[in-house]
Amino acid sequence: MILEETYTLANGVAIPKLGLGTWFISNDDAASAVQQAVELGYRHIDTAQAYGNEAGVGEGVRNCGVEREQLFVTTKLDAGIKTYNEAVASIDGSLQTLGLDYIDLMIIHSPQPWGEFGQSDRHFAGNLEAWRALEEAYNAGKLRAIGLSNFLIADIDNMLQGSKVKPMVNQILAHVSNTPSAVIKHCQDNGIIVEAYSPIGHGELLKNPSLIDMAKKYNVSVPQLCIRYTLQLGLVSLPKTSNPVHMKSNADLDFEISAADMATLQQMKTIENYGDASVFPVYGVKQYD
Repeated sequence: MILEETYTLANGVAIPKLGLGTWFISNDDAASAVQQAVELGYRHIDTAQAYGNEAGVGEGVRNCGVEREQLFVTTKLDAGIKTYNEAVASIDGSLQTLGLDYIDLMIIHSPQPWGEFGQSDRHFAGNLEAWRALEEAYNAGKLRAIGLSNFLIADIDNMLQGSKVKPMVNQILAHVSNTPSAVIKHCQDNGIIVEAYSPIGHGELLKNPSLIDMAKKYNVSVPQLCIRYTLQLGLVSLPKTSNPVHMKSNADLDFEISAADMATLQQMKTIENYGDASVFPVYGVKQYD
């Protein structure tokens, strides 16, 4: 059962292969979503300061009826925080908002503030300052693991060269038709686990006739096919939903995509328009070109 399977981070910490993404789940609804997911067997919950739902997620974690040690909770340092002092305060702020004694994984949400996403300044110095705060919190036991999100190869190398504790994770946009193979390989070559957010392409992949046909071949849904694809690439998959029916279906992955079909999926034409999500920087900028 995929919900019981894990990868191992560079520091030996186990991270569940499938998690619940909570982007766009309101703070009011987050506790219920987390509790429903945990009841279905999910043990990995992903949130962020920028999502505005850390309080609800924390409430769900505390009240789900499962021991805290059995759950893996991720949050993200706001993308605009690029100084040591701000990062220290923000890490403690997340712990307080979540209402947890520790966070399993905390990552820098983006190498650039969202308003500068895709521009030339990669904020190398600022990211190392924020990382120093994460390292200290990690060494103090506040965080069990630390990592990155939306970091490209140059950004990753900056962190590898300037850090004492190496990044353990890089969470990136990765799905059928958008598989940044060079970034994934670079991470994996350096012992960094890659996490795929929006594995269903923010819903746009549901409209793809080729995927619909291939899903029928395996007698699965398009979301199941897409999530399975990211897992077979060796990635953590983080589909987001507040619907327990979808949560259950997303975890029903007892099938394997053939090597030939995996190759087809990797070569599929890149999505050019993410619909309403295109207003968000990660969907509107061709960051991996």
